[in-house]
Amino acid sequence: MTFEEAKAWRRGSARADHYAKLARPRLGDRERERKRKKVVTPEDMPWEDSPQGSLKHMVNGDMNVRVNSIDAYMQELAPGSRSGKHRHMADEALYVLEGQGYDLHWDVDVALGTTYEWKVAEKPSKWEWEAGDLVWIPPNTVHQHFNASATAPARFISAQNRAFKFLGYDDVEQLENAPEWKPSGGAAPRPPTDR
Repeated sequence: MTFEEAKAWRRGSARADHYAKLARPRLGDRERERKRKKVVTPEDMPWEDSPQGSLKHMVNGDMNVRVNSIDAYMQELAPGSRSGKHRHMADEALYVLEGQGYDLHWDVDVALGTTYEWKVAEKPSKWEWEAGDLVWIPPNTVHQHFNASATAPARFISAQNRAFKFLGYDDVEQLENAPEWKPSGGAAPRPPTDR
């Protein structure tokens, strides 16, 4: 009776080469990787009008670039406007390129059972920022970005670690759309604004 698994684990005759595949050089992968871009020009970076706002993707898993560890985009907030409000598993870093504004962050507690239950704080914390600042958004935090200027745009770069996607935890919950977003059934190109 004791240590019954000592006999049970040997049952079965299925064979595999999973480890050998990991250890074997992947020539096709290496060749494919060599063809991917190491330098991404502005012309390679697609615009997306999304529920989060107007985004210019710098690095994304769907782009033909060699960066495999992060997703990054540039976002511009129109004067007096705001981004969408959302939550995602990965933490996020924003580097503010121009303008000034603030973030609202709602802490989220997670109750784990047979499903996840998100408990969002009633009151947000406010984090002011300006050009040159780096803003960190912790994992699962509900957040929204606001442009504090009524006359000038605010622009920042957002970067997230892609590891959560590889692990299957890439959920994004959109709670409020950016005011400028109009559903069109997909991404639409957006030309840059002249200044």
